Amino acid sequence: MSAGAPHRAVATPARRVLTAGCLVVATAVFLATVPLHRDFFDVAVYWGAVGDWVHGGRIYDYLKPGTHYGFTYPPFAAVAMAPMALVPWPVAVAVSVALSALASALLLYWLAAPVVRRALAARTETAGPAWFVFTVVGCLFALLEPVRDTFSFGQVNLVLVALVLADARLLATGRGRYAGVGIGLATAVKLTPGLFIGYLLITGRRRQAGTAAATAGGATLLAALVDPAASRAFWTDALWDTDRVGALAYVSNQSLQGVFARLQPDHPSRALWAVCVLAVLALWAHRARAAVRAGDDRAGFALTGLAACLVSPVTWVHHLVWLVPALIVLADAAWTGPEGGRRVRQARCAALYVVLCSSVVWLWRWDSTGPDAFLGANTYVWITLGLLFVPPRPGRDGPDGPAVRSGEAATRSAAGWRRRGAGCSGGPGSSG
Repeated sequence: MSAGAPHRAVATPARRVLTAGCLVVATAVFLATVPLHRDFFDVAVYWGAVGDWVHGGRIYDYLKPGTHYGFTYPPFAAVAMAPMALVPWPVAVAVSVALSALASALLLYWLAAPVVRRALAARTETAGPAWFVFTVVGCLFALLEPVRDTFSFGQVNLVLVALVLADARLLATGRGRYAGVGIGLATAVKLTPGLFIGYLLITGRRRQAGTAAATAGGATLLAALVDPAASRAFWTDALWDTDRVGALAYVSNQSLQGVFARLQPDHPSRALWAVCVLAVLALWAHRARAAVRAGDDRAGFALTGLAACLVSPVTWVHHLVWLVPALIVLADAAWTGPEGGRRVRQARCAALYVVLCSSVVWLWRWDSTGPDAFLGANTYVWITLGLLFVPPRPGRDGPDGPAVRSGEAATRSAAGWRRRGAGCSGGPGSSG
């Protein structure tokens, strides 16, 4: 170090281990004591419903004792969850937590790890070793409200995101001929991921879209063969009864339909909602296709997750794990993008993250009317819309500079994702 150069404290390995340990403990204490706890409500619905079903009950007639909440997923979800009937309640909870933890690890490996590695390569002298940064990223991920709620409810959201992004990974690594199965299975379990079949179609992946549709159809047919009456009940009745999953106006419903339901609790405008849904889908299709033409398939997948949350009639807060790919794309642009304006981008990204950890919408849990509620109770809707309208522009805000040079962008989608490390750019007891 030259004379007069400012002294920079260098953290020792022992200090980093201590810091990482304190961070993990602080995160665990926070998660155990501060947020609302959901007592594995949804996994209790799954466990009770399939247990009753395998013993002769009707899956869509079951209600969790003391509540009016029942099984709301397509019949294939019940088939997939049937093994839960063979295990006691503590084991069902443990399996739910383990599956969400495994899905989280896969998502962070696929999405965040490449961004971390690029950030480390750019600033190795200040960022610290990879394990330390990954520990910080893992703690930040765990603090997001949708992630907390997915674990606390015992929900399947993270597993579904992992299934979809497994197909994205196949597309990114040149094995696209195998892609589509994950999206198809996720769609058969829950209808919201079906928009990713549309994404494959509008971006020219007709073979993969066919595979996804065939997988979803095959799984649905299997469920119909297992229990024809349950399939008939779902597709003719339960699917259209939104009251089964909770009140549309409930503050946890962070979809466009939720906004209109809170504005007009007695008679929300279905026509206005339909117009807004069509507008969102048009914007999504335009931006997703533009992203792929520019060689940024990860942005296309992230945009699809955002649109799916907006157009679904019911998007509980825990469903917003579909925003995670878009948040990582945003962080990528903020930390590894051009130097100009970097601090501003980082500040915006950090502010957005804090809001998504804050549970702010619950301030209007008891009264979601009035001008303040229109802004505050729909905070996550506005964030999702903002991410859909203003995602990082491929190649301009991303790590690689201009994405379009000499007309080559249309062929760079898979290669661009590989270069970016295969990152992707994504009621009180809903049982949804």
